[in-house]
Amino acid sequence: MEENEKRVNYSLDDDRRVKTLSPTALVLRRFTRNRLAVTGAIIIAFMFLFTFIGGLLSPYNEAQLFMKEQMNVRDWAFATRSDILSVIPNEGVSLPSTIQAAVSSAVRGGQISFSTGGENFFIEPEHGAWLIHNSKELGRGRLIGERVLWGEDVDNSIQQALSEAAATGAESVSVSGKTYLFSYLNREIAVSETELAGIATTLVVSPLRQGFAPDFILIRAVEEARVFGSEEAEGCLITEPAENTLVISENGEAVALMSEYSIMPRTTGEIIPLEISLAVIGAINAGDMEFTTGGAEYRMELLNGAYSIKTEQLTSVVSLFEYPSERHWLGTDGHGMDVVTRLMYGGRVSLMVGFIVIGIGAVIGVVLGGLAGYFGKWADMIIMRLVDVFNCIPTIPLYLIIGAVMESNQVDARIRIYYLMLLMGVMNWPYIARVVRGQILMLREQEFMMACEALGIRSSRRIFRHLVPNVIPQLIVIMTMGLGDVILAESVLSFLGMGVKFPLASWGNILNAVNDMHIMSTYLSVWIPAGFLILMTVLGFNFIGDGLRDAFDPKTKR
Repeated sequence: MEENEKRVNYSLDDDRRVKTLSPTALVLRRFTRNRLAVTGAIIIAFMFLFTFIGGLLSPYNEAQLFMKEQMNVRDWAFATRSDILSVIPNEGVSLPSTIQAAVSSAVRGGQISFSTGGENFFIEPEHGAWLIHNSKELGRGRLIGERVLWGEDVDNSIQQALSEAAATGAESVSVSGKTYLFSYLNREIAVSETELAGIATTLVVSPLRQGFAPDFILIRAVEEARVFGSEEAEGCLITEPAENTLVISENGEAVALMSEYSIMPRTTGEIIPLEISLAVIGAINAGDMEFTTGGAEYRMELLNGAYSIKTEQLTSVVSLFEYPSERHWLGTDGHGMDVVTRLMYGGRVSLMVGFIVIGIGAVIGVVLGGLAGYFGKWADMIIMRLVDVFNCIPTIPLYLIIGAVMESNQVDARIRIYYLMLLMGVMNWPYIARVVRGQILMLREQEFMMACEALGIRSSRRIFRHLVPNVIPQLIVIMTMGLGDVILAESVLSFLGMGVKFPLASWGNILNAVNDMHIMSTYLSVWIPAGFLILMTVLGFNFIGDGLRDAFDPKTKR
């Protein structure tokens, strides 16, 4: 009995306290007694702290890339034993592109003359190399007695010397530093002018300095020095570190390497250092497939007659899908960015989109719903038909079409957010307008509205000063519960690639980056936190909405 009396006394005291509370305090009191509502408020408060305060405290930026050092096996260069002679043209002479193969074929076949590229050539050995001469028919003449009658193509200045040589049956003659060849057929004489076109060497010339090009005079002097054992040619020092290997140095700097191997880098424009080239030649001659030089280890693989030279190199690469650590609490994503920081900045975008979209929809919905509910008749009919039209528009296909248009026009990622918010806000107002209209239809028949009409208060003041404030409780509930739907819609659009674009972050496009089953199953820390935050945010707003609805109208709990 005593306990029952105490309970009755407590309930009476509570009723007295309730009667003394203001409406706002009463709603707050009911709200705080709802455990789910309080839980939702705590969740949303945490989200705001995490996204806005956490983003300020984070030492990283939203789009900051993180690098790491790792050892990579690099296919660095390749080496082959060259069976084609290296041809260096004489200054001012243009040779056909097929000259190397043609000279090599002629030397192997023991031929002295050959034709290639529509031109005639003949070669002569000199100091272990071959001089290449270009032969071009100058003209024809006819032997009459001991005198030669030349055609118009033969220059008058050399006709006398050519005639004297041809009359004796000579095969060639030199005039003014040029050599002329004769060929005889009965009494017809064909004379050809020769030109020293280049030199062919058995060794491959590999530049060791950017911009160095082998010079005809230098290579000819080097070949001569090589035969006679000289250590200098054309002011350049020549050394022989190995058999069939020459190093040409100029002013103490190695400028070219001549060897029977062609050692070429994989990267165009890169120069292979001399010590590495010599180490490659030494390893091939010794039959070794691994060698060390300059503190680095190299290994070679023989494939189809070519040696592929590989090395392990410490390389700075983007740290993709790094596992959680002290530096990155949730690791890094597929772009090498910190996942926690992306979640913070992504939450800002998602929450901002939610509030602005709901705000735009609420403004349009309250104005149109208020006008439709208060004036009725033709105004109500027009506005409600407009609501029906908007309700018939398929929103997701519309979002996708607008997103594709912005994508094709390459709209900036930051501007896309504002277009997205505006479009979603415009499509979000019909439901709010219907609710506001229904509430105003009910409230406009109340006594206080009749009093306003009797006092002559203008219509705009009746709507926005007396009617709309009475709709605010229901409006707050609708907006709160709608926030979760908007955040979910934005996440879906970003997941489909039509919402917030990279490098800006949102929870939706963080999920969009995980579009591979291997990544999804292996790197859980990349996508599960984003999905969890979306889930908790939507639940939080729904809990708050339910709590506010019960606080404003306790009868809904009965």
